[in-house]
Amino acid sequence: MLDHVGIQVRDVEASVSFYLNVFAPLGFAEAMRFPAGDSFAVGLAGSSGTPDFWVSGTGSPETREIHIAFTAPDRAAVDAVHEAAVKHGVEVLHEPRVWPEYHPGYYAVFLRDLDGHNVEAVCHG
Repeated sequence: MLDHVGIQVRDVEASVSFYLNVFAPLGFAEAMRFPAGDSFAVGLAGSSGTPDFWVSGTGSPETREIHIAFTAPDRAAVDAVHEAAVKHGVEVLHEPRVWPEYHPGYYAVFLRDLDGHNVEAVCHG
């Protein structure tokens, strides 16, 4: 259904670093970057190499929380995202666990990004 997702952030470089470091276990890499106003738009890709997740600057603070869930290949990858988050001092909203209220086998960790958004790594196995 979705082709790509973009979010606006206060500090593009800091946010790109956040996503590359914390979600490295999911294969995140910078795929593309181009000027956008006084900053940049940066396309991040997973294992496909396609820039599906975009980060760009904003002139004003975000006023609503966004929730984004990134697919993890297995529970070990979800755990690795959690470990990377803790290593980088990221706020952990919910440690990795099974969430049976969503569906059997839903295993996820929920984190707070630099702009206050709820970001998740999830495996459905």
